[in-house]
Amino acid sequence: MAAPPAMSIPPPVDLVLGASACCLACVFTNPLEVVKTRLQLQGELRSRGSYPRHYRGVLQAALAVGQADGLRGLQKGLTAGLLYQGLMNGVRFFLYSHAEDVGLTEQPGGTVAAGAVAGALGAFVASPAYLVKTQLQAQASAAIAVGHQHNHESVSGAFETIYRKEGVLGLWRGVNGAVPRVMVGSAAQLATFASAKEWVKKQEWFQDDSWLVALAGGMISSVAVAIAMTPFDVVSTRLYNQPVNEMGRGQLYRGFLDCFLKISRKEGVLALYKGITAAYIRLGPHTILSLLFWDELRKLAHYYQHHGT
Repeated sequence: MAAPPAMSIPPPVDLVLGASACCLACVFTNPLEVVKTRLQLQGELRSRGSYPRHYRGVLQAALAVGQADGLRGLQKGLTAGLLYQGLMNGVRFFLYSHAEDVGLTEQPGGTVAAGAVAGALGAFVASPAYLVKTQLQAQASAAIAVGHQHNHESVSGAFETIYRKEGVLGLWRGVNGAVPRVMVGSAAQLATFASAKEWVKKQEWFQDDSWLVALAGGMISSVAVAIAMTPFDVVSTRLYNQPVNEMGRGQLYRGFLDCFLKISRKEGVLALYKGITAAYIRLGPHTILSLLFWDELRKLAHYYQHHGT
């Protein structure tokens, strides 16, 4: 069931609101993103039991990172993460808002299609920022390091190093994993959020304009996003963090399908759900906070459009 738009917000305004909402959410959830990245890289292309497990769960992993790298270690990649959230979600919410304006989301399957296309374009635009974010979050002291260590010293230094070694195309390495990841996640998130909000409203648990409606919709949406997105998230993390040769080609995976198959064959199919607990714990609050902030910011924008001085 597709939900009609609750209010009309100009797409350029939604670009700013969507980016702002997701950046606010990112500040709170970035430590969970660091933990998720480490769990997804642990035991890369090795059979279960053949490697040391530095991370044995979300809480233990967070404590390990904090002890080895300090509290700042839990916010590794935050600047790149904010850049990614701003670019990707600015584009994503702009396009989704435009789809609402032209009535696409009122058509059968319209919310899913709009969410998928908006997510794909947002992921493409923001891919360089996600590349740098992943590599920075993977960096750790030797005692708890997993995956390839790129040893960047800063966000700007990471961009400069990648550009110098691999050229402009190198900044978009791994985008073939990012696009399906965000298409699936965005479609699941936006479609279930819209439908869930309408369902919650019909139950009359809260007043229609209550922020609790958005909160409940976000809670339902986060479950769907975590289940649908985690395998794509694992593949995307591996593609972004893998080492490259002098030609700028990945040394471990040739692309999305090759990565998917190698993980399944060498680590088992369940490896595609590595870090799902961390992914949900991160995606849950992030989905709830970003959609809640977006919904509330839209209400403010709508109010000032009609009542502002």
